[in-house]
Parts: sequence; C-alpha cells; structure tokens
Amino acid sequence: MAGIGHNSGRVREPGHAFRTLAWAKARRDLLPVLPIEVVRLRVKRAQALGLPYKTYAGIRASTGHDLIGFLFSSNALRVLRDGDAIPRDRAGRLAAVQADRVGVAQPRVTPTALAAKPGLDAACAAPAITLSWAATRDHLKTAVRARGAAADRYVIVGDTALERDWVAAAGAAGWVAAAQYFDAGA
Repeated sequence: MAGIGHNSGRVREPGHAFRTLAWAKARRDLLPVLPIEVVRLRVKRAQALGLPYKTYAGIRASTGHDLIGFLFSSNALRVLRDGDAIPRDRAGRLAAVQADRVGVAQPRVTPTALAAKPGLDAACAAPAITLSWAATRDHLKTAVRARGAAADRYVIVGDTALERDWVAAAGAAGWVAAAQYFDAGA
C-alpha cells in the first residue's frame, strides 16, 4: 500500500499531457518513412526467412542490415540424439528458409550427424556449458566466421535459456524461440 505523498506511479503534474504528446511526435518524426516498394520487399524477405514481419523489421532496425542466416539448436530442431530425425513439420519449415541454416549440436548429438539432416547447410558443436563467457563468444563467432559472415547477421533459434544467452555472448542479431519460429507458419 502506498503511503502519504506516493502517486502510485501516476504522473499528474501540470504539463504531463503536453510532454507526452511532444515525445510521441518527436519519436514519430525520428522513424523513417519507407517507400511502399521497400516495405513490400521487406515483407517478402521476412516471409523467405520464415519470420513474422514485425520480428524481422525489429531485428533489421536494431542491427542496421539484413539477416543472412540462422543458428538452429538441435533442441529447437527436436534432434536429441544422433539417430533422431527432424520432425516433419519442422523439417518442412526449415527447408523453406531462404537463408544460411546452421545447426548447433547440443551434447548427445554430433555436428556430423546434425549436418547430415536435410534442410541444414552446416553444423557445429554447441559451446560447452562449462565454458567462460569469452570462450562461449569465441566458439560461436568461430562457427559463424567459418560461414564467411559476422554473427550479427544471424538469428539464433533455440529452446532453452542457455541458448538464449548465446545471443549476447556471440553478438548475434537476435533470438527467436523455437515454438514461435516453427509454429508461426502453421
């Protein structure tokens, strides 16, 4: 319960409504106005990547350039052992992606077995959980550099909080939860 003098988070001093209006206008003026042709091209690109436009536009705005690929964890692909196949619905979405598709093999899955799965262009081992932050960064950046690109042009699609941390460690463009990515087109 708030005590005397507490405004419960509501700001009611004079001029609040004007400042809100002024900030909204200033923010609107800062956002670029894109020609409709550019928007259409970006919507097509988002579809080719298998991302919702809002997610794609947000990642593109934050990085300043287009995405060229994805790092898919073996967990996200539902490959938990070398003999497992990627479920049909996920394999279909993966095959439709028009970008670089790199698998990241968690323990119990070898990079060689993961790379052999249809729909993936390459695979690498996941960084060990015991690695330091710097070693995790170096491991992931090396995997992406082997593809001839920078990590900030790749999005990580994963299933666990540990995999989500890879985004910050590697400086990747962003994160998409596996359920969101693979269920988006369903």
